Amino acid sequence: MYRLLIAAVVSLAAVSQASAQARIKDITDVSGARANQLYGFGLVVGLDGTGSRSTFTQQVAVDLLQRMGTSTQIFSQLPAESVIRSTSISAVLVTAEIGPFARKGSRVDVTVSAIDDARSLQGGTLIFTPLRGADGNVYALAQGPLSVGGFSVTVGGGGVQKNHVNVGRVPSGGIIEKEAPGELVRDGKATLLLKDPDPNTARMIAKTINDRYPGTAVATDPGAVALCQPTDLSKTATQFIAEVGLFEVRPDTTARVVINERTGTVVAGENVTISPTAIAHGNLYIGVSITPLISQPPPFSGGGTVVVPRTQVTGSEQQARLLPLPKSTTVADVARSMNALGVTPRDLIAVFQMMKKAGALHAEVVIE
Repeated sequence: MYRLLIAAVVSLAAVSQASAQARIKDITDVSGARANQLYGFGLVVGLDGTGSRSTFTQQVAVDLLQRMGTSTQIFSQLPAESVIRSTSISAVLVTAEIGPFARKGSRVDVTVSAIDDARSLQGGTLIFTPLRGADGNVYALAQGPLSVGGFSVTVGGGGVQKNHVNVGRVPSGGIIEKEAPGELVRDGKATLLLKDPDPNTARMIAKTINDRYPGTAVATDPGAVALCQPTDLSKTATQFIAEVGLFEVRPDTTARVVINERTGTVVAGENVTISPTAIAHGNLYIGVSITPLISQPPPFSGGGTVVVPRTQVTGSEQQARLLPLPKSTTVADVARSMNALGVTPRDLIAVFQMMKKAGALHAEVVIE
């Protein structure tokens, strides 16, 4: 797996400079054009015996039925025929996200997550659920059958499960009832917000725009570029921002090495360099073994046979190789150097940390 990863990193380094160009719209956001998070509390019905048995969920169903004009109660002291007891329902939280320019009547996907002891939401249907924003207003209504990307089957004392079955989606299950319009332009000005703030990238964006429309862009800080609408009145503000978004620049990225310890994945950016250094890495192995020894008493001594444990501790260290690394200028050189050392992805965590501490690795090390 490690050699496959190294090959992928090397191939990335071979990409030409032209292919590293990125559209401005892909590396920036327009201030005021942000999405809005919605949430709601609802009920999923139609589960095949995998729903919740909690009193809380049963009471939620009772409240829903009462709002629909059906008289029912859930109390242990009532006769059994008057009490709702269902394993086909589940209390859920419903979340969604609407864009800044979504219009009334348009649809959005919603995510449904169980908050009770339901075993699975597979086959369920979300009942009419209002979705509210941070201001408490209802912006959308959600309802529809759930799509669960997995399954769970239990037979007797065993079972099998694939993926997480307590979370599902309702594709296009939310209908927008209230718009949350964004504001792209204020007082004839707009602002581009860099997704990865960098002063040089902001400068390049402003230069690229000014080359086409002189005097319309200023890099105010590493994370923002202010735009002024050009004097050409034939273009609206939206048309101008749309055209600017198609301009291409070469973003300047920070040298970074990202390591995921759980999966053993290591990704190095193209600007990672290594100063001349030498690395030795080995593993210490310590083994502990216990051998039982039987001790017999002398004849006629009146003693008994006992078992005495004998503990042996052995230690060995794997042979470590001292590998000198010349100064590297590309990620391909870094990849070849690490491959020659023969370290595993998990060993790379310790290697990179020590190289960073020694001042030999010129990159930010991010461990996730």
